[in-house]
Formats: sequence, C-alpha cells, structure tokens
Amino acid sequence: MPVVTFVVNRTLLRDPRRFLRRCRLAADDRGWKPWFVPTSEAEDGMVLTRRAVAAGASLVFAAGGDGTVRACAEALAGTGVPLAIVPLGTANLTARALGVPARADRAVDAGFDGRDRRIDLALLDGTGLDGTGVDMTSRSGTGRCATTFAAMAGIGLDAAVVEAAGEQLKRRLGWVAYGVAGVTQLSLPPRDFTVRLDDAEPLRRRARCVVVANAGLLPGGFTLLPEARLDDGLLDVGILAPSGTWGWVRVAGRVLARGRHQDRSLERFQARRIRVSADVELPRQVDGEVVAPGQTLSVSVRPGVLVVRQPK
Repeated sequence: MPVVTFVVNRTLLRDPRRFLRRCRLAADDRGWKPWFVPTSEAEDGMVLTRRAVAAGASLVFAAGGDGTVRACAEALAGTGVPLAIVPLGTANLTARALGVPARADRAVDAGFDGRDRRIDLALLDGTGLDGTGVDMTSRSGTGRCATTFAAMAGIGLDAAVVEAAGEQLKRRLGWVAYGVAGVTQLSLPPRDFTVRLDDAEPLRRRARCVVVANAGLLPGGFTLLPEARLDDGLLDVGILAPSGTWGWVRVAGRVLARGRHQDRSLERFQARRIRVSADVELPRQVDGEVVAPGQTLSVSVRPGVLVVRQPK
C-alpha cells in the first residue's frame, strides 16, 4: 500500500480533527496509507518532508500557507516525489498559480486525482535569510546560504507590506490585510537599485521595490507579472517605481487589467539569473515570509526540479 504524508500547519486550521478525518477518508478510499505530521518551531516542513521521503512516502501534501509549501518543495526538489497542496494560508500564491481549489476538501481530492506536472523553482542565495537576523553562514561555514522558493521574493516596499500585515491582521481580514498594510507603507521613499539580468549590462533604477518571481500573482489573485510561467525555465522580474498618487493609480490599473504595457513606473523582465543590489539595507521577503533585512537578492532558476499535482 503506497504511503501519503500530510505535512500540516495546524495553526491555520479551525477544526484540525475534522480536517484530518477528511484526509484519512480520502486516502482510504483510494488505497493510500496516510501519515500525518504537524509542523512546529523545532521541525519545519522541510525536515518533516525529508523524513517522509526517506521513510518511503510516494506523495506529500503541504497543508498550510506559502511558507509550508516552500519548505516542502525545497525538500522534494529532485526526488521525483509529487507535491500536492492544500492552501490554508492568506496568499496561497503557488496554489493559485496551479489552479488548486481554495476549499480544503476539494484540494485534497485534486491532490489525489490530479495530474503530475514538472515546474521550476527559484534558488535564492544570500545571508541572514532565516528571518531572525542571524547570519546563516555560521551554520554551514561556507560563507553563503541558499533557500528555494516557489512563487516570489522581493526587496523593498513589497517586503515592508508583508511585514506590516502581520498574522493577526491576516487572520481578521484575509488577503485584504496586504492592501490595508500597503496604504501605511506608501510613504516609504524610493531607493537606488542595481539589477543585473544574466550577463547583460546592469540596470540602475530608483524604485520602490524589486520582485523576482516564478509565479506572477499577488495576494487576492491579481497579476503583477503576466508573462510568468511555472515551467518556462525563466524567472520574471518586476521593478516598481511609481511617482506620486497618479503613478500608483496607473500601476494599479495595469495590474487589475493584466496589462503588458512597459514604462518606468512598472518594468518587467525575464532572465535565468538575477542579482538585485540596493544602496541601503531594506526589508526582504520570500514567498510571503519576512527574512532578515539586507541589500541584495541573488536568484537563479532550477528548471523542472519539482513534480507537483495539478487539478485535471
């Protein structure tokens, strides 16, 4: 009997017992042996998923937000073991990009009955990415650290908005919390960025933020980077530099309309390797999780390394 592991962030569940019962019934109906493992501060999704694969799991469900999905995806990269997603978080960017149903019971069914698809992941290289301000290089002794992400990383305003939203506000308002937090952060000044795309001459911009994405959606399902594809072997870059109220209105209109028009208020590029440098330390986020402030984002694509279950 094949084994399926559910890596579950129980803090996002209103009724954990009901959810686990639903998952168990779905597994039993299809002849799978379920194994449930809750995430904790001591054991995150990456540790639990690696343990599950070592124990012989043939399918892993990430039941949580984008952080849980990111951790499970990093552990499954290159293994060939499929990742299914039950979106329980606020943004659920990777799940949205894959078309995973928002309802947990339907997402479970889609994970069992969907089709396998290979997608890319992004590799973010840097220091202090554990969100505590601790330099992770001290743990490896290599002078560098890296983390994989599935959806989007950013430096500047977008990360400040993620930080300002906070868990309590997100629980009360859902994805609208990002909009409320965004209003409070619009007064942050633009900064000088240098963006290098592959081996091209660097771009120098004064901007509010720079995002590097494997999936182009924002919380609420809005499309910031309409050319972004999970399996095209490319990363998409967005440089946001609106000036004044009307600049923000124009950017918002283009995002809502999924417009592809390019100007200095919102520029979009594609590359396989991206290095972003700022003139000062700025907030940074990875798949909706705040990490330690820094001056750089250095990202490369890992084509086709992850198998995911996508609804038919």
